[in-house]
Amino acid sequence: MATRSATPSVEQDPGEQPVTVLRGVGPVLAQSLAEAGLERLQDLWFHLPLRYEDRTKVVPIRDVAPGMRVQVEGVVDAAERGFRFRPQLKVALSDASTTTLVLRFFHFTRAQAEQLAPGTRLRVYGEARMGPQGLEMVHPSWQRLLVDTPVEQALTPVYPLADGLQQRRLAGLVGQALALLPDDERLECLPRTLRARYKLSSLREALRYVHRPPPRADVEALLAGHHPAQRRLAFDELVAHNLGLKRLRAAVRARRAPVIEAPGARRASFLDALPFRLTGAQARALDEIDRDLGTGVPMLRLVQGDVGSGKTVVAALAALAAVDAGWQAAVMAPTEVLAEQHQRNFARWLEPLGVRVAWLAGKVKGRARRVALDAVAGDAEVVVGTHALMQEGVAFRRLGLAIIDEQHRFGVHQRLALRDKGAAGTTPHQLVMTATPIPRTLAMTAYADLDASVIDELPPGRTPIKTVVIPAARRDEVVARIRAACAEGRQAYWVCTLIEESEKLEAQAAEAAFEVLRAALGWLRVGLVHGRLKPAEKQAVMDDFSRGATQLLVATTVIEVGVDVPNASLMVIENAERLGLSQLHQLRGRVGRGSAASSCVLLYQGPLSESARARLETMRETSDGFRIAERDLELRGPGEVLGTRQTGEAAFRVADLARDAGLLPDVNAAADVLLADDPAAVERLIRRWVGRAERFAEA
Repeated sequence: MATRSATPSVEQDPGEQPVTVLRGVGPVLAQSLAEAGLERLQDLWFHLPLRYEDRTKVVPIRDVAPGMRVQVEGVVDAAERGFRFRPQLKVALSDASTTTLVLRFFHFTRAQAEQLAPGTRLRVYGEARMGPQGLEMVHPSWQRLLVDTPVEQALTPVYPLADGLQQRRLAGLVGQALALLPDDERLECLPRTLRARYKLSSLREALRYVHRPPPRADVEALLAGHHPAQRRLAFDELVAHNLGLKRLRAAVRARRAPVIEAPGARRASFLDALPFRLTGAQARALDEIDRDLGTGVPMLRLVQGDVGSGKTVVAALAALAAVDAGWQAAVMAPTEVLAEQHQRNFARWLEPLGVRVAWLAGKVKGRARRVALDAVAGDAEVVVGTHALMQEGVAFRRLGLAIIDEQHRFGVHQRLALRDKGAAGTTPHQLVMTATPIPRTLAMTAYADLDASVIDELPPGRTPIKTVVIPAARRDEVVARIRAACAEGRQAYWVCTLIEESEKLEAQAAEAAFEVLRAALGWLRVGLVHGRLKPAEKQAVMDDFSRGATQLLVATTVIEVGVDVPNASLMVIENAERLGLSQLHQLRGRVGRGSAASSCVLLYQGPLSESARARLETMRETSDGFRIAERDLELRGPGEVLGTRQTGEAAFRVADLARDAGLLPDVNAAADVLLADDPAAVERLIRRWVGRAERFAEA
């Protein structure tokens, strides 16, 4: 297949033209558009409507019922300005059906009020509701009618708005941009053979349809995202993201990595010292890692494993292999609690074998930081820390393996930052771990740059966790249950949550619960941990709980990951309806780590939304992390499941990974064909859909 120039020009791709070619777009408006990510014509082409309004027909006022969004016409019978509680303008509108509709405005200018004088003929669109004086619309859109003013010929799109832009202005700009759509062959990035293979409609027609659906369009299909026109756009976008990650993978794997061959004698000593044997799934994952490490090509491997499946032991064995080959290993975690847990585990396992384990986090300051940095650049063989490991000034002596835990809390760019810490001329191997199982459909797109290993067995001796859902009104019964469990020598967690993501507010909630529970439980020793404690204070509380000096630990969600106390057999999660499935599953995984029967109590405050009810029911029904992840994807979408609302990954404009999962096998195959046959199309697709995020693919 013939290829074009790798860097498309405006002549080759008209969509690359700036929005300033449109009428009325000067520097100020262009800046507002740029802040919303609308800088090129194609940004406007793919800025799709949120919903549609049917202004193609006029409904008699007598046929309007509360809850309907409709267009009506009538004559203003009366207009009245009032100031009860706040200024408002009420307009009485009637039509030939002799029925009256009240229009109510709370924000208006004098000029607008004068335009709505009695006798004025109006066309009005809005949602009807019952008001104090009968049927009304609050702040409808309206226009004064001239003789024979035609109705719209297509459904009216409603767009996501940028700051400083009104709906009508943005729709006008999109309309101008659509008028500049080139013919099919200049617009298309996918070759005709692929479009025919996957039965894809014309991109030009798909764009015109979703922006200007005809009156008889299947609006339900459009709103659900199932229309063939939307399918075509979603296919292109998914292919573009898949290509970006595959290109990243190819770029990384073209580099040279350390050759870490068969592990040394210390691995046998490590395994002999463990109080358990590796499960079959752990051994399989370790074999896959060993094969990758020995190739001289950078390993890019994701290890998925449910809560408590033993991923950390596998990571420690991989780190030991790197150390035995003369390289350093870095272990990075998203929170200090989890990083500290890794530091203790790696030190406990590896230091008896003569491996020096160093610690580096953002809160390590002054002389302690200088000592840690010297160790990283010197004789430390394993370095454990938070994102501080990626900061400037952190220089590794000979980094050969980067282990990133809870990958979904970082981003591709943060993984790449650790890669750049490798020794001159080499790229460290990357081992990425997550205890949040990623549904296969999501992994195919979000982690297309990674190979995957799955640890799908729990270590022997783990007991199932029984989950119950109880209203907050029965809190006294739950407190009695804690008292009984602790009287039998067990320990328990009480987790407090808040809607607001505020460490200060969460700390206050936990402190209040701590005081109430301490008073209610009398002789029991109760500990308190939250994100606002100093690291040393936090660690002291955790240590007391770990060795059994306290029976009940009141905590915020800071204990979601990285806490392992086998004697803890009861978990209470307050306001569980406020948390997502993934977080509930992670918290529940803090119990069931020993041989005693364990329970998780989900306390909720009613009334429950449908979504909250579905989440709690899922938790009660299953403890299978992969089933929970699939359900979480259905309920909350990929941005929440991956934690990428903060990192900018998986920020799709059209595609929805839950809705469009069926497209992904074809997307994957199409991306492979394009990479092999048409590099120019690859470049155009990535620029069109990923835009500035393309830096991840080039990094």
